[in-house]
Amino acid sequence: MINIIEAKPLDNSVLQIRFEGGETFKVDIKPFIKSGVSGALKDHLFFNSVKVEEGYITWPNGYDFCPEFLYEYAKNHHE
Repeated sequence: MINIIEAKPLDNSVLQIRFEGGETFKVDIKPFIKSGVSGALKDHLFFNSVKVEEGYITWPNGYDFCPEFLYEYAKNHHE
């Protein structure tokens, strides 16, 4: 299992994510921000409320990312 250790919000819906193995990626998550629950991330202050819980990144409204998916996505789409 892959865990996220740290998630730091940056500008323009980009997160700097550090994984358990030590790899760090800057990942643009704009493609996943649509409407509904993910739509709240369009608000800069809400986006910045990201936190890491049990290896996942999550926001107060329950929106989260599976760490395995995010790791594979980050390897192919990092800045």
